[in-house]
Amino acid sequence: MASVRSRNGMLFVDFRYCGVRCREQTLLPDTPANRRKVQPLLERIDTCIKHGIFVYEDFFPGSPRAKQFVDDQHAIARRNITVAASSTTLPLLSQFAAEWWVENEIRWKQSYQESTKQTLDKRILPVLGHYRVDEISRAELLKFRAGLVTSGPAGRTITNDRVNHIMTPLRLMLADAAERFNFVNPCLGLKPLRVKSTDVDPFSLPEVKAIIEKVRSDFRNYYTVRFFTGLRTAEIDGLQWKYVDFSRRLILVRETVVNRRIESTKTPESVRDVWMSKQVLNAMKSQYESTGKLSDFVFCNRLGKPLMYRDVSRRIWYPLLRYLNLKRRRPYQTRHTAATLWLAAGENPEWIARQMGHTTTRMLFTVYSRFVPNLTRKDGSAFESLLESRLEGNQEDEGDCEHEE
Repeated sequence: MASVRSRNGMLFVDFRYCGVRCREQTLLPDTPANRRKVQPLLERIDTCIKHGIFVYEDFFPGSPRAKQFVDDQHAIARRNITVAASSTTLPLLSQFAAEWWVENEIRWKQSYQESTKQTLDKRILPVLGHYRVDEISRAELLKFRAGLVTSGPAGRTITNDRVNHIMTPLRLMLADAAERFNFVNPCLGLKPLRVKSTDVDPFSLPEVKAIIEKVRSDFRNYYTVRFFTGLRTAEIDGLQWKYVDFSRRLILVRETVVNRRIESTKTPESVRDVWMSKQVLNAMKSQYESTGKLSDFVFCNRLGKPLMYRDVSRRIWYPLLRYLNLKRRRPYQTRHTAATLWLAAGENPEWIARQMGHTTTRMLFTVYSRFVPNLTRKDGSAFESLLESRLEGNQEDEGDCEHEE
């Protein structure tokens, strides 16, 4: 495995190729930032060597060491020429991916562009890029997918959900290529890996109360709004004052923030107006006193920039849960908590679905409703009370009538 080392204060790359230990000097001083900068190069070297497509001079042009592997380079070159000559019409996957990217990137949000580009460059193309688009068989796809499972850091497995996300751009490209070049799409009938259902673990009302009371004062309003509106992380971090209507007690969800960039909402249905309860309204008025003149964003840092959810989670959220001896749960559970509290309060399910940005009430009844009895302690007792009050009352009335006769 390739690694980066230091010699005389300068970084060099250390790896083995064809049984030979190779060291290539860089012009970078030994600093943490430069070590991070070299890391993608190490990963590409390892990937190319693993799949037999490493060309020394491509990585280190002019290196004396490259001459020792000229035969290997010629062999690879001959193979590439053979592959190219075998098809005068169909492109390699790497070539098609470049064209496919240009055609589709305009449709995607910037965050999705970045994640897809990273998936292509680091996962898909190093392994399958040298194949013609029609050469990738179902067996190759299954082999590639199986290899993804153990492709995490240090050989650790990654989740089925992550594997499915990596496979998505490959599926889309091959489907497009098959339609253009009239060959059978190898992805047809290839089902995604089974993913464990999302863990919904909302907080109880006493837990919510404890969190709001004990959280740092400068984040009390933030978590009050999170718990009692059901806003997603990107929605609350991207909330701007122009979208807060105090007179109508509404939060207008129109934009989000991802990596401190303003983007559109997750889905068209996510554009909605969220009602502010008294607690939320008071929290928003209090927040305005703090950041109303500092930033366009409701919740921001001292420089007026949007919050970074990773920093907030690491510095505020998880330490607070440990302090309160509460089970570790993702901040997203605040959204689930809002849904269960609304249901427990007896709010109209259609109204709750609109507040959450859902198109139907299906999720409310399939996911959240099972938590409501635990919150209200009305696990059938309300129905029992109804029967007792009506049926027993009728029996007493009938008895009185008979006695009068």
